[in-house]
Amino acid sequence: MGTWIVNGKMMDPQSKQWMKAHILMEEGKIAQIVEGESKPNTEGHEVIEADGLLVSAGFIDMHVHFREPGFEYKETIATGTRSAAKGGFTTVAVMPNTRPVTGSVETVQYVLDKAKQEGIVKVLPYASITVNELGRELTDFEALAEAGAIGFTDDGVGVQNAQMMKDAMNRAQRLNKPIIAHCEDDSLVKGAAVTEGEFARQHGLKGIPNESEAIHVGRDVLLAEATGVHYHVCHVSTEQSVRLIRQAKQVGVRVTAEVCPHHLLLSDEDIPGMDGNWKMNPPLRTPRDVEAMIEAIEDGTIDMIVTDHAPHSEEEKAKGMELAPFGIVGLETAFPLLYTKFVETGRWTLDFLLEKMTKAPAKVFGLPSGELKVGSPADITLVDLSAEKLVDPKAFLSKGKNTPFTGWSLKGWPVKTIVDGKVVWSE
Repeated sequence: MGTWIVNGKMMDPQSKQWMKAHILMEEGKIAQIVEGESKPNTEGHEVIEADGLLVSAGFIDMHVHFREPGFEYKETIATGTRSAAKGGFTTVAVMPNTRPVTGSVETVQYVLDKAKQEGIVKVLPYASITVNELGRELTDFEALAEAGAIGFTDDGVGVQNAQMMKDAMNRAQRLNKPIIAHCEDDSLVKGAAVTEGEFARQHGLKGIPNESEAIHVGRDVLLAEATGVHYHVCHVSTEQSVRLIRQAKQVGVRVTAEVCPHHLLLSDEDIPGMDGNWKMNPPLRTPRDVEAMIEAIEDGTIDMIVTDHAPHSEEEKAKGMELAPFGIVGLETAFPLLYTKFVETGRWTLDFLLEKMTKAPAKVFGLPSGELKVGSPADITLVDLSAEKLVDPKAFLSKGKNTPFTGWSLKGWPVKTIVDGKVVWSE
């Protein structure tokens, strides 16, 4: 017995027209898609009545922090995957800056086992580039890849040594795995909490300059060109980084990139005060940088949208802008934020937004999901585009409540999330 989703609204991939559609899910796969008004014979099957809801391929987030092992008071794989499901995400990739760092076969296996036992969406682990993310010694790439690591990153810190990064790229290239880079030159950022800009000047704070990110992007695209590795730039935030990525793509370097909703929506001029919930890394940049990010996702320089979901405790974030840790949560607000800001205002089509959250990440990272087509995994998200709600951190399923979007009125909320044909979360 399978399950039919009936009377949903989906896009025809050929005609690019929105249509009524009905989807049969069997044995974890999409078995049949019937277009048009007439409802198929559902006898002998379970039925999910979509009643005009948007039916999308499940969202994919290639950059999240679930904090386990080591920081379970901030988030766990159990709470993180529930937060993801509530946000409409069916696949997430978890960063390795845990304790211990996910840089050993045992820790990769721990994450995979925990995800299987307690997770409700698909969890893909990255492994660290260097042992304990200290930048001194490469991890055992071959063993980590065999254990299930989908790529290598020292996210949270930049790899400071160019020879170390080149060696890492050569090893990853031989394994056909990507290098995912947090781009930050440590010598330019020590003691800084916000970007160099208006807010820093007003509050007498040391600023994080744009070039701290772009220097590493420039270095790394040259190393990627030399080694042939797939090089993926994390959470791009500066106009200079965009320029370098665009040029690298034009000459055929295998570079891809991601951007977060907050870097598309907010600048340093929006920060209301010394509230730690507005502190993130990369920091909120200038309005010029924000427009550069929007143009880069629109012209394909940046390939996908990720959340960089980074939960912290309320006690930690209460320490204020200078002392609080970097990071905000993002899984449960990403789609409504982007839908309200860009689709409702007419700047983007709905199809464009969905592509950047589904098909694009799947294509870049070679995942089997990301599209609604027969034979694909039945990873599906239903969204009520007309539902309008206020962002309320108390309602988050994440342990982290650290968001700058509290009280924002948004439309387009996920209401049901399906993984391998099974409903894992429902409004």
